[in-house]
Amino acid sequence: MQEEIPKHKLDAILVGHLPNIRYLCGFSGSAGLLVVNDHEAQFFTDGRYTVQAREEVKGARIRIQNGKSAFAAALDWLAERKRIKRLGIEAAYITVADRDVLTKRVGRGVRIVNAPPLIERMRMVKSEDEIGKIRSACELGSHLFDTLAEALKPDRTESQVAGQLELAARDAGADQMAFTTIIAGGKRSALPHGRASVAPIPDEGFVVCDFGVILSGYCSDMTRTLHVGRPSAEARRVYEAVREAQQAALEAVRPGKTVGEVDAAARKLLHKRGLGKYFTHSTGHGLGLEIHEAPRVAAGQTEILRPGTVITIEPGVYLPGKFGVRIEDTVVVTETGCDILTKCPKELLSV
Repeated sequence: MQEEIPKHKLDAILVGHLPNIRYLCGFSGSAGLLVVNDHEAQFFTDGRYTVQAREEVKGARIRIQNGKSAFAAALDWLAERKRIKRLGIEAAYITVADRDVLTKRVGRGVRIVNAPPLIERMRMVKSEDEIGKIRSACELGSHLFDTLAEALKPDRTESQVAGQLELAARDAGADQMAFTTIIAGGKRSALPHGRASVAPIPDEGFVVCDFGVILSGYCSDMTRTLHVGRPSAEARRVYEAVREAQQAALEAVRPGKTVGEVDAAARKLLHKRGLGKYFTHSTGHGLGLEIHEAPRVAAGQTEILRPGTVITIEPGVYLPGKFGVRIEDTVVVTETGCDILTKCPKELLSV
């Protein structure tokens, strides 16, 4: 990070996005700011995190001013630094109000500029340690599949199924769920983000189950679509098309390919099956410290895959008023292709 700052004609960068702060210096609390220049880093937080900061923060000087927020302390420090003439900010994560306060506090001698997404680019390629943590999170998530299959009963609500799944995740050691669990049955399975509701599990029909856990700070993400009762011929046809589309995308994942090419592989298969117009979202996304991070695996995206990139592959088909199907895995790009981290069955399962 310090090597990159001068290349972009910046004197320092103010980092406020907490996942970026954790990536750079290790702090996992909920209030902090990091100022980085080409030779040092200053970490600011408040008195609630005195012990935690000393235990976690590496590579940065810790500054805590009792009675002041991290933001106020950082502004005081920046106002005294006469050598900082161009200060980069994370435009995607700072409010208009905070930018106004920052501009007024540092004075006219400092130009506030939008910094490029340097940290996000670094975070796209995971270290071996990060891949190990994501792999462990995915293994924990995959082990919940049996709990999920047993919980899907017509006498239960979607929320009850989600609750049983989330309790099992906690019992297995998860820090927390990576996002709001999606359990969507029957006609609600046609909602791509149908969060678990009080609707009952249908006596017959698909149930889309999308969930993930956080373990040691890193996320997992997977979707399996199960069927309650005996599936119809149409249900089997759509499910098989989605499974084949996901497989086509998985086979397209390898170093040197663009994420747009991976998306196109899934989309092409569904178009051949006459289902292309019902695939209404991107094929996947990066994940790591956040459940959604770069790169975006979508049409027209030109980011090139590199070994160590972790992405999801999740094509889906959604027939409004009828049903939906999605199958999702988390994968890591290897030297020759990809390694699937969410290892559990993908054949059509009736419960």
